[in-house]
Amino acid sequence: MAAKTLFAVVLLGTFGHVTAFWRMECRGRTGLARIDPIMDAGVISPHIHTVHGSSGFSLSATYDDLMGGSCTSCAVKQDKSAYWTPALYFQDSETKEFEIVPQVGGMLSYYLLRGDNVTAFPPGFQMIAGSNYRRDYTVGDPKSPDPPQSSWATLKQTSQDDLEQRALGFNCLDYKKAPEGSMFRHYLPDKAFLDANCPDGLRLELMFPSCWNGETTSPDHKSHMAYPNLVGNGDCPDSHPHRLVTLFYETIWDTKAQSFQGRSGQFLTSNGDPTGFGYHGDFMSGWDVNFLQEAIDTCTNESGDIRDCALFVNQGPLQSDDDQDSCQFDLPSILAQEDGSAKNLKSLPGNIQIQAGPESATPGAGDIPSVISAATSVLSSVLGGNKPATATSPGTVSPTSSGLASSSTSSAGSPLGGAFLESSAPPASSSDNFNALAVPVAQTSTSATISPPAPTTTAPAFTSEPGVSYEIVSTQTITNGAQVEEIVWKEPVVYVTEDTITTVTAEAPKSARHIHARHARRHRHPVGL
Repeated sequence: MAAKTLFAVVLLGTFGHVTAFWRMECRGRTGLARIDPIMDAGVISPHIHTVHGSSGFSLSATYDDLMGGSCTSCAVKQDKSAYWTPALYFQDSETKEFEIVPQVGGMLSYYLLRGDNVTAFPPGFQMIAGSNYRRDYTVGDPKSPDPPQSSWATLKQTSQDDLEQRALGFNCLDYKKAPEGSMFRHYLPDKAFLDANCPDGLRLELMFPSCWNGETTSPDHKSHMAYPNLVGNGDCPDSHPHRLVTLFYETIWDTKAQSFQGRSGQFLTSNGDPTGFGYHGDFMSGWDVNFLQEAIDTCTNESGDIRDCALFVNQGPLQSDDDQDSCQFDLPSILAQEDGSAKNLKSLPGNIQIQAGPESATPGAGDIPSVISAATSVLSSVLGGNKPATATSPGTVSPTSSGLASSSTSSAGSPLGGAFLESSAPPASSSDNFNALAVPVAQTSTSATISPPAPTTTAPAFTSEPGVSYEIVSTQTITNGAQVEEIVWKEPVVYVTEDTITTVTAEAPKSARHIHARHARRHRHPVGL
C-alpha cells in the first residue's frame, strides 16, 4: 500500500478584488482642547486634542449628547460621532518654545467594510487605538520595513501589542512622486528628513481594531476590541468573534509651512511624544444604528466616495465645506482662554513634559491654573465666568487660522492629500534609505517572486479547480492618479496522495482591478483600498 504523503502545489497569484468602503470627510475641526470624555471623563485631559464630528462633544459627552448636537463637522449630517487625536506641534531648538503645526483639510475617517457580517456600532459604543505612553517599538527595527504579513505568525508577531504598533503610520507627502503605502512607516520622522523629502507635509494614520466581543466599552476602554491578525484584514480572535466597521483615520499636518523654514527644532505630538510610537486616537459613535447598518449594507460602491452612496445623498444633502467648518463645540469656561494655537508657547498645553523613551512615558502635569497659564496670557477672567465659550472664541482655532489650514492649498500648492495605499510587502531597500522610499514592491517568498502588476484595463477571470482551497496571504493597493489597483495575494493548495513529496511552484498571471473615480480637493484622497 502506498504511503500517504502530502503533495502541495502552491500557486501564488493576484486576483482582482476591492473591499467596499467609504471615506467620511470631516473638513471642519469642532475644537482644539484638552478634552477626552473616554479616558478623562468629567475632568480636564492632560494633553490637547484635535476634535472632529458632533458639536455635542464635551468633558462628559455621552452617546445621547453627541446625537443631540446641533451640527457635525463631517459631510454626512447623520454622522454625529466624535473623532479625536493628539495635535502636532513644533518646538524651536533655540527658544524651546512651541507652536501648533497647521492642520490641512480637517480629517478623513475611512469606513472599511472588511470581514463577514459587518455590524453597525451600537448606541454608547466607544473605543481607542494606540497607546499614549508608548515610546518604543518592539516588533523589530522601526526603520526597517515590515516583513510580509504571511510571515507574522511564524515570527510570533501577532499579539495584540504587536498589531497595535503596526496600526499607525507617518506618511511623507510629495505629490510629485508616487505615494508611500499607508502604515508604511511606524515612527515620526525628524525635521531634517521632513524638510528634505516631504514638501507637502506629513499624514498621520491610525487603524482601529475591528473585532468585537459584544460590549460597548471596557474598564480599560480597549479590551472589548481586538485587531484581526493582519491589523486591517485577516481573522478575528475567538474571544472577539464579531466584526465591526474598520475605522482608519488620516490627518494631514503642514510640516513644510513657511513659519518652520530655516529653523532647527523638532516635531512632536501634543502628548509630549517626539517618537510617534505613542500616537493614538479615540472614537465615540454618534450614529443612529439602523441608519449606519443600512449604509454598511448599501454603500458599497468601490469608489469610496460618499457622493456615490444613494443613502447619504438622498437623506442629505451632503454638507458643504463651509457648513462643516462652521460647526464647533462649546468649551467649558475653565478652558475658554487656553489657546493651544498661540505662538511662542512656553510649554505644551497642559504643561506636558517631553518624554522620548525608550522607557514608557509617565503621567504628570501641573495643577489647573499653572497648566492653563502656560498656554494663555489671560486666566483670571476665565475663572470668574460661567458662560461656555465656543470654538470661535480666542480659546480655540477658527477653520482658516494658522492652526487649521485651508483644505484647498498647502505650502506647495498641490492638490490635497495622498491615497489610502495599504501594503504588506517590504520595499526592496536597506534600512539606511527606508525614509526616502515611495512605493513598496510586491511581496517575495523563497519559492516565487511576484512583481507589481503592469496596468491593465481588465482583470483575467479566475476559476477555482475542484479540491483547491484558497487562503488570503496579504493585500496590496497601488494608486496612480485616479486609477486604483488592489491586489489580494492568495495561496491555493491541492492535496493528493503520492509515494513521495514533491513541491512545484509556478507564477500565476497577475491581475488587477482598476477603479476610476474623480479626484477631490487635496485631502479628498484618490480612491484606494
